[in-house]
Amino acid sequence: MLRLLSTRSPAVVRRPSRSLSTFANQDRLPRLPVPELNDTAGRYLRSLQPLLGSAEYAQAEKAVSSFVGNDGLGPVLQRRLQEVDRSAANSWLEDIWLNKAYLEWRGPSYINVNWFATIADNPDMPLVTDAPRGRPTSVQIMRAARLVVHLLEANDAVNSQTLPPETQRGGTPMCMNQFKWQFGTTRVARPGRDEVVNQYPSTAKHILLMYRNQTVEVPVYGADGGRASLAQITSQLAQATKRVDSALDKDRNQQQHPSVANLTAGHRDDWAKARQLLELDAANRASLATVDSALFGVCLDVDVDPQDTSDIQRTVGVLNHSDAGSNRWFDKSVQLIVMNSGRFGVNCEHTPVDALTTGRLLMEISEKERGPFKDSAPCAQLAEPVPIQWNVTPDVARIIDKVRGDAGALARNLRILQCGADQYGAHWIKTHAGASPDAYFQVALQAAYFRHYGKPTPTYESSSLRRFLHGRTETIRSCTVESLEFARILDDSSASLQKKIALFQRAVAAHVELSAAAAAGRGVDRHLLGLRAQLRSEEEAARASLFQDPAYAQSMTFGLSTSNVTPGERFRGGFAPVTADGYGVSYAMDKNDIKFSVSEWLDSPVTDAPAFRDTIRSTLADLHHAASKHAGST
Repeated sequence: MLRLLSTRSPAVVRRPSRSLSTFANQDRLPRLPVPELNDTAGRYLRSLQPLLGSAEYAQAEKAVSSFVGNDGLGPVLQRRLQEVDRSAANSWLEDIWLNKAYLEWRGPSYINVNWFATIADNPDMPLVTDAPRGRPTSVQIMRAARLVVHLLEANDAVNSQTLPPETQRGGTPMCMNQFKWQFGTTRVARPGRDEVVNQYPSTAKHILLMYRNQTVEVPVYGADGGRASLAQITSQLAQATKRVDSALDKDRNQQQHPSVANLTAGHRDDWAKARQLLELDAANRASLATVDSALFGVCLDVDVDPQDTSDIQRTVGVLNHSDAGSNRWFDKSVQLIVMNSGRFGVNCEHTPVDALTTGRLLMEISEKERGPFKDSAPCAQLAEPVPIQWNVTPDVARIIDKVRGDAGALARNLRILQCGADQYGAHWIKTHAGASPDAYFQVALQAAYFRHYGKPTPTYESSSLRRFLHGRTETIRSCTVESLEFARILDDSSASLQKKIALFQRAVAAHVELSAAAAAGRGVDRHLLGLRAQLRSEEEAARASLFQDPAYAQSMTFGLSTSNVTPGERFRGGFAPVTADGYGVSYAMDKNDIKFSVSEWLDSPVTDAPAFRDTIRSTLADLHHAASKHAGST
């Protein structure tokens, strides 16, 4: 499995100039280059050095040498990849990454691909501490409506190309193409390989409401295209919930009926089979089209235990998997989730858009929802909300039952801990340790893993390629020779403080170098993926010595999958591990503290998230003490 759920991006600057349209810089963006074969081979071998013994490394060197040699398969695959580059409209990697990392993934995507985030509370809307179960609260409806208004403003800005384009610090433009895939976008289950349904400009006039496990079409634009006012959207949401309540109260048996939405939490081929059966019915085809074209989803959760709001770990469970997929349509690119207490979070499908792209919009609506709001004039001819109807056959019902069982087992097997270290943050790291905050945490994480397990592990940190046309991500292989040298010496009582700090600084410098190379398209994993995608037969695959060597699979079995989701004051993202015996670690390096999450699969005999969380905390504390002591002595 090749995908990672969030992306580290260089410092981003928004250019609010009214004269510069959202996509004004697209023509200035370079294409992602196809790296030189020998350069990638060298970087790959360097990434293996801290992971392999001498005999294993010698075998890997031999395999790489055979692969890249004149008689090897590497040059053949490289020429094919270069031909793909010449024929691709925007990027040689774009379709390869979309298909191999996402659409061909057949396991349940609702936990393995989707990501979630908790969003800070709105001080203008105090949480309801005694919310009744089963019915919405006024705070819930009001907050959801305000968030919908501001997300619709973002949709209008993308459509009209008035959303300010982003640049890196220093003025380097960033690709804005992903914003075209933000609204009206849905992953559609198909046998063998899924597809993505999208329209740009996103001109649908409705959103999808999930309420009490029911689907409702909620119009938010009038017949003439005018956007509904806050008052109208508040009324629409309230009216939609009343219609669902009325229907369920009249037919108690309907509450027990299987929900088609649950299928989005299933194995993709199970969902694809069920969808094919649903599509045999004309009414179901129309209902699926309504869901697929909706601008985004809004989930009003009312069957919520009060502890789901007061306990952050339980809140994470609601946002991440929601009782095995209840009240969600996980294939929508964005779902705003508002609990009956008024607490807010999101669940987002990762396939077409990277997390920090969506994160920009979510941060902006979180900022906009605070303070007074001058409502717009109501739009004309706003249609009423309409519950979406489904005709569920016994065959589809059986698949839904299977999916519910499978999704429940998967959810119960996942543990995600929200953690933090509040002794210091990015400001201290930059001013006292003289380090990049991201590199500082990554080196500390390598030391923590070594301290906990006595060995290094392959590590994935995702880096943004948005400086290139239609760029997505590249991997930073964060486990380096330098980080391992520091990890080994950190707890060595015979080593001097000066020696420890010198090795720490070397490790930080190595990570900064790797990060810059990855962001410039000089990583390892995307090029090797592109080469693998050019294999045309099993015979060729058997000749591809680099990929046949055990070190290749070992180096991609990421015991640590990591993502920098800074800033974390209002937005705390998380995701599941990408390997059976690994951890998922997201982190935010805020000014005065460090926030992070640790995820694990509970059936792993190797992982222990609470213990590893404590080791990360103690390592961060020890590193802070050592750096402070060193700074005081110089």
